[in-house]
Amino acid sequence: MLNRVILIGRLTKDPELRYTPAGVAVTQFTLAVDRPFTSQGGEREADFIPVVTWRQLAETCANYLRKGRLTAVEGRIQVRNYENNEGKRVYVTEVIADNVRFLESNRDGGGSGGSSREESSNNSSNSGGGNNRSNYNSNNGNNNSRDNQDPFSDDGKPIDISDDDLPF
Repeated sequence: MLNRVILIGRLTKDPELRYTPAGVAVTQFTLAVDRPFTSQGGEREADFIPVVTWRQLAETCANYLRKGRLTAVEGRIQVRNYENNEGKRVYVTEVIADNVRFLESNRDGGGSGGSSREESSNNSSNSGGGNNRSNYNSNNGNNNSRDNQDPFSDDGKPIDISDDDLPF
């Protein structure tokens, strides 16, 4: 059996962080995912998909995700049900995320453009909330400066590396 979901969309509002009575963090948010076609009126439609994250991933999402941010979510679909106050059976379908990737930097000016941060439920993440690239082209008119030279300027040319320098 296989139950895997990958979604890319924008948050409809800030995530809601709560704690269970046992002290486990849980975050809920809704992802608006565009449909790949337009309606008869030519308008773009979207699906609004509820997402749940747990533990460290929940706290990270609550700290870094905000309304409107482009986000990728990987997880599984879960259908649960409960009886509401009126005695009716209510069914809820949601994505239980085990991997969330932040595809945009903070719009508040908290980071530089093009950054990507990934958080997984197994507590592995890459190191970046911000983009660690330096501005290699701001050499103040001095084109001979090695410190400000673009390290990828020879892109496409062969690099001379001996077999002894390779780690494998």
